[in-house]
Amino acid sequence: MSKFLKIFLPALSATGATLTLAYVVADQFVVDLPAPLRGAMIQPAQAQDSVEPAIAQAETEPALTAPTGGFGLGRLATVEEVAAWDIDIRPDGQGLPDGSGDVWTGEEVFVENCAMCHGDFGEAVGRWPALAGGLNTLERDDPVKTVGSYWPYLSTVYDYINRAMPFGHAQSLEPDEIYAITAYILYVNDLVEDDFELSRDNFLTVEMPNSQNFYLDDRAETELPLFRQSPCMSGCKESVEITMHASVLDVTPDTDEPAAETSESTVQEVTAELEVAEQEIAEPEAITEVTSVDPGLVTAGEGVFRQCSACHKVGPGAANGVGPHLNGVVGRAAGAVEGFRYSGAISDAAEAGLVWNTEELSAFLADPRGYMNGTRMAFRGVRSDDDIAALIAYLSTLAE
Repeated sequence: MSKFLKIFLPALSATGATLTLAYVVADQFVVDLPAPLRGAMIQPAQAQDSVEPAIAQAETEPALTAPTGGFGLGRLATVEEVAAWDIDIRPDGQGLPDGSGDVWTGEEVFVENCAMCHGDFGEAVGRWPALAGGLNTLERDDPVKTVGSYWPYLSTVYDYINRAMPFGHAQSLEPDEIYAITAYILYVNDLVEDDFELSRDNFLTVEMPNSQNFYLDDRAETELPLFRQSPCMSGCKESVEITMHASVLDVTPDTDEPAAETSESTVQEVTAELEVAEQEIAEPEAITEVTSVDPGLVTAGEGVFRQCSACHKVGPGAANGVGPHLNGVVGRAAGAVEGFRYSGAISDAAEAGLVWNTEELSAFLADPRGYMNGTRMAFRGVRSDDDIAALIAYLSTLAE
């Protein structure tokens, strides 16, 4: 008897548990039938005349119906739910909220929320995207696409910040903060002055430099038909005529016609050009003599310059970035770097004859905004006099 219990008792227990679970599931998820119809089905032996009234009563009671179409899932979104997702800002300003923000407030908010990835001045940290600079680079082989150099609409800047930034804390900024950050990004791209305040009222007055280079893609109408024509493979022109030959080298393929002879004057011109080139190679360009400075001070200044390198470039081939290159800055007239768009304050100082000698540079580096009201240089200044002296010593070694 005990052997029988050991074998069959666990099986009976498992069967009981399964039946109990099935009952619970059925009780929770199976739609209940109307009472009259349920009673008729529970008692199938009853007469037919008692079943038909139950069915008729069930048909008159309201039924639980799924939405028509599709899979019958979900529901229509409410007006409030649609409004919560309808946050896009369009190029014509539609969708902009009330609010405003100025450049200097934007700098504070930007440094706190954005600078860890994009740098204090939008120059980028590591492989994060740069937000400033890149003007006049779009035609190069390595264009720098930033808000200032590439983006066509300011609305895209506001919309993206509002929708996706700061990274990891999207949609946590207030409208005034977003207006301020947008104003600061315009400022570091030299598109507005430092007293600029952005709001919904003046939003559309800001024109992005590259806006005219964006246009509707009409290639389906203007170009595609040209490529759908049958290509000409032979006899495309009635006759082919060579109208001129390459001078000196005469690399034009041979024809039945004799090649044009190179004139003596052409040979003399080419010979003269070669002689000038050889002379330039033989006489290297004179190197500007640099005043001797303490090598240790120069090395220290190179270290200090790292906090400037985000905006200013130095060395061979240095180009303008967020700020002008600083090759030859010591002793140079203010506002003299070709191709850089200076602030009104620097331009006024240049007209007044400002020269960046050691004394003027020291005062400017210690407190840029205090020294020159209206400068676009957002840097707060080098706090140590020793660091300023070292930095100027390093800059003095950089020839134009």
